[in-house]
Amino acid sequence: MNRINKLFAAKPNGVLSIYFTAGYPDIEDTTTVIKSLAKSGVDFIEIGVPFSDPLADGPTIQRSSEIALENGMSMQVLFEQLANIRQEVSIPLLLMGYINPVIRYGIEAFCKKCSEIGIDGVILPDLPMVEYLEDYKATFEKYNLRNIFLITPQSSDERVRWIDENSDGFIYMVATAGTTGTRADVSTEQEDYFKRIKALNLKNPIVAGFGISDQHTFQKATSIANGAIIGSAFVTALKKGEDLPGDIERFVKGIIR
Repeated sequence: MNRINKLFAAKPNGVLSIYFTAGYPDIEDTTTVIKSLAKSGVDFIEIGVPFSDPLADGPTIQRSSEIALENGMSMQVLFEQLANIRQEVSIPLLLMGYINPVIRYGIEAFCKKCSEIGIDGVILPDLPMVEYLEDYKATFEKYNLRNIFLITPQSSDERVRWIDENSDGFIYMVATAGTTGTRADVSTEQEDYFKRIKALNLKNPIVAGFGISDQHTFQKATSIANGAIIGSAFVTALKKGEDLPGDIERFVKGIIR
């Protein structure tokens, strides 16, 4: 069974995921961040693959991608860095990025490499559902790789059910329209949206992201969704100080204490 499915079978609620950009703050920090997050109690990790045109990302993650690319991060470098990660980390690991670098690397080569190093799933916000189903689904399944789709407040119930029918792992519920970034609270409109999705009784777990930034917003999101993803707030925290493992532990403990 895929590690993502195992996670939600064992822990159906209160799941915490953290997103960070590979190669940020420094090129060699990738595995340090992953191991520190796992040690601190995070349930699964989204490893951002930096891209020069990250349309879904807000300024914080965009800037971290720019720095990571300047540092020399690439798909090949990332795979090299993660070659032995499963010797020390057992929680689910996902890659999050954009379809162009994956196509350049080669779809089958990408999936095969993910399988070899122990990547459990990918999130590609600009990969259309129809294109995935027609062209890539068989290859992803061949390598036991989960492809995670996003829904938004504008997604109709019909589309959400369609995504649910063609998903296996979890559904990424974008908590707000727009790009990634921290927000002070979960709005009434967001809560209504969360409740609408919950009422559909989907077969896949729901994980909320975009705007979840601290213990308060995490708890609000997970009171309705199965889990929540924190990205921009964590990327911001990585810039503070020189004690990277300590900064990471303090950040995570501030969410789940």
